[in-house]
Amino acid sequence: MLIIPVKDGENIDRALKRFKRKFDRTGTMRQLRKRQQFTKPSVKRRAQIQKAEYIQHLRDQEDI
Repeated sequence: MLIIPVKDGENIDRALKRFKRKFDRTGTMRQLRKRQQFTKPSVKRRAQIQKAEYIQHLRDQEDI
């Protein structure tokens, strides 16, 4: 549970911005989205390899 103390005379927009920033740092939404669907370890590995190949391809093109 996140607790955001609101100071006297503080703008509600500023307090809301602090709440959103703190909420993002906890990673709760990322964790929930990750848990919604199970991906097999082999599929994760294949995606990592494809991403690495793509990045390497971009770097190779940059050197040319």
